[in-house]
Amino acid sequence: MNYENLIWKGLRRSDPDRPRPLADAVLRLIWEERRISRAQIARKANLSRSTVSEIINEILPMSLVTEVGEGPSKGGRRPIVLEFQDDACVILGVEISASHVVVVMTDLRGRVLTWKSREHHVRSDPTGTRNLIAELCRECRAEPAGRAHPLVGIGVAVPCPMDPTFPDQLSEVVLPAWKGRLGLEDLAGEFGVPLMVDNDANLGALAELWWGLGQGVDDMAYIKVATGIGSGHVIGGDIYRGATGIAGEIGHIAIDPQGKRCVCGLRGCLVTLVGGPALVARAQELSWDFPDSLLAGKVSTIIELENAALAGDPLALQVAQEAAANLGRAIAGLMNILNPSLVVVGGDLARLGDLLIDPLREVVKRRTLISSIDAAEIKASDLGPRSVAIGAATLFLKAALEDSRLFPPIPAANRSA
Repeated sequence: MNYENLIWKGLRRSDPDRPRPLADAVLRLIWEERRISRAQIARKANLSRSTVSEIINEILPMSLVTEVGEGPSKGGRRPIVLEFQDDACVILGVEISASHVVVVMTDLRGRVLTWKSREHHVRSDPTGTRNLIAELCRECRAEPAGRAHPLVGIGVAVPCPMDPTFPDQLSEVVLPAWKGRLGLEDLAGEFGVPLMVDNDANLGALAELWWGLGQGVDDMAYIKVATGIGSGHVIGGDIYRGATGIAGEIGHIAIDPQGKRCVCGLRGCLVTLVGGPALVARAQELSWDFPDSLLAGKVSTIIELENAALAGDPLALQVAQEAAANLGRAIAGLMNILNPSLVVVGGDLARLGDLLIDPLREVVKRRTLISSIDAAEIKASDLGPRSVAIGAATLFLKAALEDSRLFPPIPAANRSA
């Protein structure tokens, strides 16, 4: 496993209480199957039964797997069934957005046990944001499920490109007030667990791949449309990050070279047309043409714009159609280059559902090769506003299932009988 995106490590490289690498593969198999016997493990993993028994004896003290009784038999002794304990530990997933923070606490099956969300001026207030993250994490841990189970680790989604080789470094172009530092070492130290970091669109894609529309899909793209716009790409079943971890910055594709100046210094980037502030500004520009609109003279947030569009407001629908057209141009180019079988649109605008997706599909259809569009589906995410935070928790779950040293030692008193 690559530990480069662990901000706080604290891992023992040589620990007699931890299974061997082969046992990690068996543990992952049990997690995937949920319930399975030793004989089935031997067949699926191509191992001898004696080796499987030895590995299981190493795994059982971790309390991640328990024996739950006898299974059916076609003759001879009935097999003992092993079951993965999804509630053995919990994970915290944090989404740092441009204007809010979301924290979820999940079990080891990605189920959200509790979640907290708070609006905040993230871009301009790094210290306040760090304090808010710690506060929301404490609130989640104070819930009954948090108090009852040990914490494995913390996953964090950041709203900017990041190089996994330098997980504490943030883009000063996107988040200038943060001065290039994430600065969450104290959070990891407070909870005594490792902390992992990735880009928010990558983690939205990971959430879709494990729990959402992307399950069973090897090649897909996830487009997050919020204050900024990013894309996460799954190629061959894995998140693709590029040479330095910044693949997927679709928001900075130039749609109008003569357009508005972008935060990145270029003109007419997609985010200047489809990002949350751009859509609010566009609604304000058009309000004089729609005097009877619900938004006339008072639209100030993307949520208000979405609510009005869902209510059938003509001004809001006009803005949504323009957003679909501009977003469709960028997605068409992406599909011609990468040929994904699925494109999932998430983030704020995913709430619009078919109001966004139907016109977007039409634009993409006109601008892609026939074989590209025929092979692809374009859908709105159904994971909701917690999706990126769930992806952040999943980042750590994936890592722990690949290397069980990330799982905390479970006190003997808490182990299942």
